[in-house]
Amino acid sequence: QLQLVESGGGLVQPGGSLRLSCAASGFTLAIGWFRQAPGKEREGVSCISSGGGRTNYADSVKGRFTVSRDNAKNTVYLQMNSLKPEDTAIYYCAAAKSRNLRPGCPPATEYDAWGQGTQVTVSS
Repeated sequence: QLQLVESGGGLVQPGGSLRLSCAASGFTLAIGWFRQAPGKEREGVSCISSGGGRTNYADSVKGRFTVSRDNAKNTVYLQMNSLKPEDTAIYYCAAAKSRNLRPGCPPATEYDAWGQGTQVTVSS
């Protein structure tokens, strides 16, 4: 039922910035951001609670990425600054199927709606 659409990816030079958007077709609880690079496992990047009061980040992006949401627009954003070549991946957003009452992000198995992904390439 719930549909998610990512946008904002593209090609950027190292040190540059991109802002990804995740537009949902309706109400969402927690939203997670994941990425998968060629030859690597899927990695959890960040997540944000339903009201935006709690956010979490993977150590690899902490201090560089910021997740936020505008619930009036049913949209979640991932601001990515100081991008590195190792950030190159397909980025996905996902909607949690139930409330998360524990510290940290829900595991991938707790998301039941996923977007199609948007490609981020960081290269000179």
